Amino acid sequence: MRPTSTSLRTAMAAVAVTTVAAGALLSAPSSQAAPTPVATPAAASALASQLGARSAGAYADAADHTVVTVTDATAADQVRAIGATPALVKYGAATLAAVTSSLNASARIVGTAWAVDTRADQVVVSVDRTVTGAKLAKVTAVAAKFGAAARIEHVAGTFSKRIAGGDAIYGGGYRCSLGFNVRSGTTYYFLTAGHCGNSASTWYSNSSQTAVLGNTAGSSFPGNDYAIVRYSTSTVPPGAVDLYNGTSQDITTAANAYVGEAVKRSGSTTGVHGGTVQAVNATVNYAEGAVSGLIQTNVCAEGGDSGGSLFSGTTALGLTSGGSGNCTSGGTTYFQPVTEALSVYGVSVY
Repeated sequence: MRPTSTSLRTAMAAVAVTTVAAGALLSAPSSQAAPTPVATPAAASALASQLGARSAGAYADAADHTVVTVTDATAADQVRAIGATPALVKYGAATLAAVTSSLNASARIVGTAWAVDTRADQVVVSVDRTVTGAKLAKVTAVAAKFGAAARIEHVAGTFSKRIAGGDAIYGGGYRCSLGFNVRSGTTYYFLTAGHCGNSASTWYSNSSQTAVLGNTAGSSFPGNDYAIVRYSTSTVPPGAVDLYNGTSQDITTAANAYVGEAVKRSGSTTGVHGGTVQAVNATVNYAEGAVSGLIQTNVCAEGGDSGGSLFSGTTALGLTSGGSGNCTSGGTTYFQPVTEALSVYGVSVY
């Protein structure tokens, strides 16, 4: 999508377990108060990974408590031990992984996307309006093999990269948005989307393309969706994200997003919008190729927002990749995790 001109400037004990429905919270006996959740999202995610097939993942609930899904009572005790809340589910990681593996092998159709809905204990297969007839039948057939472990969901509009010709960060006839300013020692760069980085070798801060920002130093798309541009100026750019209200948000660290996390997105077309993380490790099949490992959110975005910042407070989370819908009717937007780009290029936010 698109880096914003300002961003360029300011730039992101044991208890009895009762039989409950999938996704319902496990509860302690009425005579015993449930422990107050204290586990961090990172600790909950780490335990979910450790439990393997006995968990479908972790998330933050509406009260911002950390929840870890489990398939058995022993795993539930492990969850309580770290101060998180267990939720009993039918399927574990192995079953859900089998669903996504089958989709990857047999249903890579443009206009489709899929991700694990941890709270629902399902793989949600999203299809846009272009997926009809034989294509829709094929995707539906693959999902149907797994029964309730998968569901089809129709989304408004079409899945596309959020890129447009216009104004903001400009290159190769396109406008994108700056994600985060980063550095390696005393050398400064900015991150944006890989589909933006692929489109131009030089980036400018004005639409007439006379004010040079820097040159693309690396880009990866499809597969991933991140790029890095090295500044040509010796001026140190601020490590902040434009909030489009005359202020900015300082960015001091980067982290992996978690399901249920409240987030904001900043981009050059639609400014700042908020929402929550719905899934991680999502796959989207764009016309140009598939991108995997994405963060799925209900934050809206539009053309030109590509590359823009996804953040939570002072923490950088992702770079705008693409999605469906718009900021009038709402939509789904996917983000490239920023931690991967930072690691690949050996840079850090500041």
